[in-house]
Amino acid sequence: MSELTLARPASLGGDARVMVGRSVRLSLRNMDALFTALFLPVMLMLLFVYLFGGAIETGTEYVTYVVPGVILLCAGFGSSLTAVAVTQDMNGGIMDRFRSMDISGAAVLAGHVVASVSRNLMSTVLVLSVAFLIGFRPSASVVDYLAAVGVLLLFVLAFSWVSAAVGLIARSAEAAGGFTFLVMFLPYPSSAFVPIDTMPSWIHGFAEHQPFTPVIESMRGLLLGTPVGNSGWLAVAWCGGILLVAVTASGFLFRRRIS
Repeated sequence: MSELTLARPASLGGDARVMVGRSVRLSLRNMDALFTALFLPVMLMLLFVYLFGGAIETGTEYVTYVVPGVILLCAGFGSSLTAVAVTQDMNGGIMDRFRSMDISGAAVLAGHVVASVSRNLMSTVLVLSVAFLIGFRPSASVVDYLAAVGVLLLFVLAFSWVSAAVGLIARSAEAAGGFTFLVMFLPYPSSAFVPIDTMPSWIHGFAEHQPFTPVIESMRGLLLGTPVGNSGWLAVAWCGGILLVAVTASGFLFRRRIS
């Protein structure tokens, strides 16, 4: 039986294509998780806009303010589902089969990450479509849209790899699923749904210096045509740093799990 390695450049590209196709098919077959990833953000957006929006003062139409935060919330939730998929692979015996087929271990993880990005793109398109129907009117140029998509993709990529690392640590799908609650909590103590200065003073430091806030502010500025300020480079720095740590940790954890 051949050894399942983290990376073999000669065959990584072909292995990755196969594993991406496999992970996408698994996502499409798991309709419960797919439905939740696609429609939960829409329901949350409608909840905030129509039930809470009238009581929240943001200086603009609340639907305009909240959409970037909802996009990040759905991206974080969609990315976190990767942890469950990776854990199921590690515990289901499929890794032994991949080892016998001489498939690159890096391709297995990359397949889950690419499937996560695909789910999030679908969810983002759906959220934006509904947002336009209920009054969201961005003033972004084509370049601003491309920059916003770039920031979003970097965020999804970073948190998908974090989820892959969590999936390698977790010993059960239920334990891996707990990561989704953490990721869904982080947007709330940020500028996603209310301005930070309306929060209690003791939480300002955390809300201003956690990764979701600069990403949300960057996307808000790009979509609405307002100055991005320091949020742009802070968002890239946060996501780039998280991505580097997560990929490194995933490689180390994968080698330990298959050794």
